[in-house]
Amino acid sequence: MWRLIKALFFLAILAGLAFIAYAYAGPLFFPGDFAPPSSEVTRPVTLETE
Repeated sequence: MWRLIKALFFLAILAGLAFIAYAYAGPLFFPGDFAPPSSEVTRPVTLETE
């Protein structure tokens, strides 16, 4: 049972490190996945003045 807990803990740590590595190195290797959507948004704005 202790081996299973240690293995799950190790895999959780490894997954966390992989997630952090993807967050930092991901834009270098997959720039399209991290690009913001580029579309122009126009909305009318009504300003209330006194």
